Amino acid sequence: MITSSPEKGCATNPESQHRRLTVPFEYPHDYRVNDEVLPAAAAALERGEPAALVTIVRSVGSTPQRVGAKMLVFADGRTIGTIGGGCYENDALGRAREAIATGRPALVKYDLNDDFVEESGLICGGQMEVYIDPIAPAPPLYVIGAGHVGHQLARVAADAGFRIHVVDDREKFANAERFPGADQIVVDDVPAWLRRAEIPASAYVAIVTRGHRYDLDALRALAARDLRYLGLIGSRAKIVRIFDALEAEGLPVECLERIHAPIGLDLGAITPAEIAVSIVAEMIAVRHGRDVSALSLKWNKHREKC
Repeated sequence: MITSSPEKGCATNPESQHRRLTVPFEYPHDYRVNDEVLPAAAAALERGEPAALVTIVRSVGSTPQRVGAKMLVFADGRTIGTIGGGCYENDALGRAREAIATGRPALVKYDLNDDFVEESGLICGGQMEVYIDPIAPAPPLYVIGAGHVGHQLARVAADAGFRIHVVDDREKFANAERFPGADQIVVDDVPAWLRRAEIPASAYVAIVTRGHRYDLDALRALAARDLRYLGLIGSRAKIVRIFDALEAEGLPVECLERIHAPIGLDLGAITPAEIAVSIVAEMIAVRHGRDVSALSLKWNKHREKC
C-alpha cells in the first residue's frame, strides 16, 4: 500500500511531530550507498540542472534499505544511488520526476508486504517512508548588453535568485565595479561569443543591447537555441523589422514565436529600473509556470494576421 502527502507550511499535530522526532535513526547498511549521491546533487546545482533527492526517512521492520539511504533523480529519469530497488523504487522515481516538474516535495509511505511489491520479490514485511525533495538550482540569466537597462536588470534579477552572466563588447560598461555580484562578465564581440558559448537549456537570456544592429546580431545567434526564456528589448516597430529580417534569412517561424519581444510585462515601465522590474517579473512567471499572457508585451505577427 502507498500513501502520500505533500509537504505544506501548515500547523502539525504536536504529538505526531514528537513521534517523528523520537524515531530511532538507523544508518544505511553500507555508508558507501550515498557516496555518489550528494556530490552529484551538488554538481547538478552547480550546472543548473533540476533534480529531486529521494531519502528514506523512516523504516519499520525488514526493508531493503535503512533510514538515510538516498537516490538522486533527474528530470529525464536518470538516477544515482538507490533506496532498495523494485517496484517501489520505480514508483518513487516517477513521483520524483513529478516533484521536479511541480516543485512540490512529498512524503510517500510504502508497505512492503502487499501486492505492489510482490512481483519484485521484495516482500520484506516492513514499512518505510521516503521524502522526495525537488532541488531547484538558481537559474542562470545571460544579460546581453551592459548598458543602463542591463545594469538594473542584473541587480534586480540577482535579488530574485538568478545567477548573472553579463556579455558586452565594452569594458567600460561590462566590469566588476558595475556588476559586483555577477558570476561571469564577458568582454568580447557579442555575436561571436554567443555562437561559441555553451548556454544551457535552463538559461534565461535577455537581449538589451545598445542598438538595432546589435540586437539583430545577438538574436540571430540565439533564436534557434533551446532556452528556458529568450527576450528582446525594443519597440514593436523595431521587433517587426528584426523578425522580418530573420524570417527572410530562413529562420523558422516557430523560433520567432518563442521569443518574448518586446520583453517584459506591461506595467507602464519607463525608467531603466522599472523596465528591469517588468522583465524580471516576466521571468519569474516563466520560472513558476504562471500564465501572465494578459500582461505580456509579447507581439506575434502571425497571430495578428488571424
